[in-house]
Amino acid sequence: MLPALSRVAVCGGTHGNELSGVYLVHERLKRRKKSQVMEPVAVVTVMSNPRAVQRCVRYTETDLNRCFTHAILSASEQTSYELVRSQELNSLLGPKGSAEAMDLICDLHNTTANMGLCLITYSDSDWICLHICKYLQARAQHPRTDAMEIGPQPHGLIRANIFMAMQEAVQLLLDWVRLFNSGAQFEGGSVDVYTLVKNIDYPRDPHTHTIIAAVHPDLQDRDFCLLHPGDPMFLSFSGETLRYKGKEPLYPFFINESAYYEKAVALSLARRRKVEIPAIRSSRM
Repeated sequence: MLPALSRVAVCGGTHGNELSGVYLVHERLKRRKKSQVMEPVAVVTVMSNPRAVQRCVRYTETDLNRCFTHAILSASEQTSYELVRSQELNSLLGPKGSAEAMDLICDLHNTTANMGLCLITYSDSDWICLHICKYLQARAQHPRTDAMEIGPQPHGLIRANIFMAMQEAVQLLLDWVRLFNSGAQFEGGSVDVYTLVKNIDYPRDPHTHTIIAAVHPDLQDRDFCLLHPGDPMFLSFSGETLRYKGKEPLYPFFINESAYYEKAVALSLARRRKVEIPAIRSSRM
């Protein structure tokens, strides 16, 4: 048996221009204020980066999503807004790694890549997250697999279908938590997971380091479709097709994500495998 999930958080606006999570959090907070929310489990709802949300930018000084290392969270006299905000969130939702920390955090994100509905977790032996993934795969529309990443949606705007997919997925996640906490048993099975192998940068001029090619049309929007050695990967601005030179077929994702230009990432490559997950149930609350 596993402990019940008594402390759950839903966070949006970690990146202030990823608007599905921003407006979902706005809606949840508004409805809660009016006492119209019937939650299946007590949930803390947080707007993670209010200043970036107000300006409709990814971040104001530093990417908040990269500010939760032990070194940053334990440092004193931070000056950057996002660094200070990460420590505030750690106090609210953590402290990270402690017995008082949230049992489950769902951090809501959008991507410009054609990735559908994805759950990102940091362990392939986290049975809670993998069972949630299995539950969503059976019920949500177009799921791919604890951040929740949904796209495609350009940053700085909101698409109704993407918002509704996120809203449905969050509700299904909370339904699963309610069932788990009630003592329901979830049978084992298998889940397809994609494990990051490496990131690929855009081809660049060796002297100026400027980009000299775009993602090839045959690859664009084909997230999670197998990429074979020799397949087109980039199309140079002079018209030359640049092919994938890897030694094994891999699955691309985050293809041409606009926020990753600054990180020198054109796409990521992953291996897919089935993970067998055991049956689980909670010891109840």
